[in-house]
Amino acid sequence: MRDLADMPKDRRYDWMDGMPAALVTPEETVPPEKLGRVHFTGIGGAGMSGVARIMLSRGVAVSGSDAAPSPQLSELSGLGAEVHVGHSAAYLGAADTLVATSAVRESNPELAEARLRGLRVLHRAAALASVMLGRRVVTVAGTHGKTTTTSMITTVLRDCGADPGYMIGGVLAETGLGAADGSGRDFVAEADESDGSFLLLAPDAAVITNIEADHLDFYGTLEQYRAAFAAFARRVTPGGLLVLCADDPGTRALAADARRLPVRVRTYGESPDADYQVTDVRQNGMAVSLAVGAPATPFGAIHAAMTAGVPGGHNALNAAAAFTAAVELGIPPQRAATAIGRYRGAARRMEPKGEAGGIRVFDSYAHHPTELAADLRAARGIADGGRVIAVFQPHLYSRTRMFARDFGEALGLADVVLVLDVYASREDPEPGVTGQLVADAVPGGAARYLPAAQVPRVIAGTARPGDIVLTMGAGDVTTLGPLVLNELAAGASRP
Repeated sequence: MRDLADMPKDRRYDWMDGMPAALVTPEETVPPEKLGRVHFTGIGGAGMSGVARIMLSRGVAVSGSDAAPSPQLSELSGLGAEVHVGHSAAYLGAADTLVATSAVRESNPELAEARLRGLRVLHRAAALASVMLGRRVVTVAGTHGKTTTTSMITTVLRDCGADPGYMIGGVLAETGLGAADGSGRDFVAEADESDGSFLLLAPDAAVITNIEADHLDFYGTLEQYRAAFAAFARRVTPGGLLVLCADDPGTRALAADARRLPVRVRTYGESPDADYQVTDVRQNGMAVSLAVGAPATPFGAIHAAMTAGVPGGHNALNAAAAFTAAVELGIPPQRAATAIGRYRGAARRMEPKGEAGGIRVFDSYAHHPTELAADLRAARGIADGGRVIAVFQPHLYSRTRMFARDFGEALGLADVVLVLDVYASREDPEPGVTGQLVADAVPGGAARYLPAAQVPRVIAGTARPGDIVLTMGAGDVTTLGPLVLNELAAGASRP
């Protein structure tokens, strides 16, 4: 088997049986205590830092490097990791295992040195599987809603005293952490499909929230993307649980096929034939309320009302997914509903950043057209008559090229639109692909394409009391919120 880190950079691969060929026969999961000293290339990332944190808590010797300083590096250093800024073969030290993501290029000096030495090289997902070994594993996959649903399930289990381990692609507001080992038998993890690595996991229970075209730089076609989720469903342990949304066409089709698998399939949603039917969805400012009814559960027929402390109809479905999984895993319905009521969000998921001069600023990780539209609708409900000002940073040149028109249509839900240049992440620039493509696609020609450095002053000159500013994207647009607030506060203090 080839390591994911060894794959070509164009990220299009041969496929077999609905999986990337490199993952058809995943290697045996190695217990953490047998990994020796572990070095993480890119240790500051949300997933990488989480796995590193858990390994440190298990007494594993950890080192790592990242391109730039970050709070994550400082935290890991305080926990005992040896961390470095920049990448160098020397940073491997006496490592026995190197952990990397598929974004790490073969030319990276640490990966190259690990190959030269013949060290074990693991994808981050394989390292995650390692720390989950021996636990009842609950994973959440899907194009949208993974982080929120994973966070909600974690909140329910924590509130009910289960003390689960968890790995979330964001920071859980309740704990201030994105990962922890926990002392209970359950481990809840977000399963990332972007590079096919979720197929290295073998969960006992899995939630798939939706399946919509994304990551086509890797998968090539929507059909192969769907096939990967079907393959993920087949990775669920026989006798396990598979929870799917009945409202989304992709997961609905998967549910029909999955009923032939040796797993318990349960659906949720507003569809009348959903096993757990959602009704009475109402947004109330920064919260959303809903009811869930089911004629047949481990606890018999149920009807439960709940309110989650996050806005938007899409979060009602995320709450229903978490509730369904929790009840099917044995949590009494009323306890699960009460616990969901204590959920207060995760970082970068419509996260309030502050208020200045009567203008509220929020931050969102939304980087797909569907996600932008969902958050902008939620923002409209929060604004309560004020305007919605969207600041969007496209993520990846390939995604910008493929979805520019859809991004523009979604951003048309805002009153004022500012578009930044593309956040490259793992990709090299593409000629002619810039944020201008998105700005030009916003209806009415009202969007402005501008450098990030100009955003705070432009907003200070545009926003008025009652407006909401929403920064959106998977890149460093998140850093703009505090700068916008500072500029707004400075403007409000001027005579």
